Amino acid sequence: MSFESLKQQFEEQLEIGDALQMRHFLDHQNISDMAELVYEYPEHEAKIIAGMSVHRAAGLFKILELSEQKRIIQTLPPNKTAELLNELPADDRTAFLEELPGIVVRELIKLLDNEERRITLSLLGYPENSLGRLMTPDYVYVYENNTVAEVLDIIRRVGKNSETIDVIYVINDKGELLDDLRIREFILTSPEKKVSELMDYRVISLNAYDDQETASEIFKMNNRVALPVVNNSNKLLGIVTIDDVLWVASEEFSEDVQKIGGTEALEQPYLDMPIFQLFKKRVIWMIVLFIGELMTISAMHQFEDEIAQVVILATFIPLIISSGGNSGSQAATLIIQAMALREITLGDWWRIMRREIFSGLLLGTTLCLLGISVIFLWNYFSDAVGDYYFFIALTIGLSLIGVVLWGTLVGSMLPLLLKRLGADPATSSTPFVATLVDVTGLIIYFTLAFAILSGKLL
Repeated sequence: MSFESLKQQFEEQLEIGDALQMRHFLDHQNISDMAELVYEYPEHEAKIIAGMSVHRAAGLFKILELSEQKRIIQTLPPNKTAELLNELPADDRTAFLEELPGIVVRELIKLLDNEERRITLSLLGYPENSLGRLMTPDYVYVYENNTVAEVLDIIRRVGKNSETIDVIYVINDKGELLDDLRIREFILTSPEKKVSELMDYRVISLNAYDDQETASEIFKMNNRVALPVVNNSNKLLGIVTIDDVLWVASEEFSEDVQKIGGTEALEQPYLDMPIFQLFKKRVIWMIVLFIGELMTISAMHQFEDEIAQVVILATFIPLIISSGGNSGSQAATLIIQAMALREITLGDWWRIMRREIFSGLLLGTTLCLLGISVIFLWNYFSDAVGDYYFFIALTIGLSLIGVVLWGTLVGSMLPLLLKRLGADPATSSTPFVATLVDVTGLIIYFTLAFAILSGKLL
């Protein structure tokens, strides 16, 4: 069914107004299509959630954007809100609640059943951005002395309420994690075999206090759909699934993109951010960059005599500083991305520097030859540069090499330096790098101009 057809049928159901017929219609659609329907009809989003069976409603709710989730909770009747929150998986419920003000969280927790309230409070008790906030207690565990037949029986009894049954976790009487086994190991072996006979003790686990970002790399390296989460005593607390890790990775990527653009990360969708909050997120960086540009003006002031004597030098200032800023921004973006993907570490700084020196020289030389060619052609057709066009061209060419090389070094090394100091490398944003290179680029440009043109035009 096309989405246009789905919209038409939904509008027909709204006109009919039969609750049972609406539920039958909503429960027989794909969850992804229902999400699109919520975004298309925001005025009916609460009605859509309330009109579905609670299990399907929870499945839809957890994939919606936070702004839609908040609006739905605000407009749902208390009984429907209670049903929805109790039905949500513990990790998804925790992820939603941690984005709300404390006073709202306290009121919503009151709507939970005793067991769900205990689980939620336990997860919220872990530090923000820790894996303890991300894990779910819904998993299948067995003991090493269980037989395969007993394991399969356990899966039938509790597997329905588990986040995943692809992996079964083995613990001892103390609750300590011993191993994890894929379900196929149990399906393909004799029912009389004991779990201990299948174990290889090559379990990979996460700590509840680890940062959420660390999980993505471990998942990638080990090709798992879920990983167990333990405490410092190796007791199994829950599991983290790949879909939750991908969600975290997506959020972190969005934050890094915003920081690279020269603004603080937004906690809400752009259109949901109050204007004053949006202003606060941007104004600090704007002030910092403004002060940086004042330094550029100060640098130009130091060379105002040279500019007055050779006006043509001022013509090429935008060319010089923009080339340096562009090279720095390119390098910073590449390094920040490589660090986010764990492709490089702080220990690789010398290899990175060597590569960027070589790259900077190649890029600078390319622009040098292009700049010299432009000046020669310009002087050939208009004689605008004057008799000393060769020395002007040489000044511009060497300045481009120096500025581009410096830009690549600053752009590549600054993220590593910030990481070493414990700061977020993404804060070495492209506007910041460009502004820093502007100042130093002018110094390089006019220093070379003074050295080359002294006794000729200066």
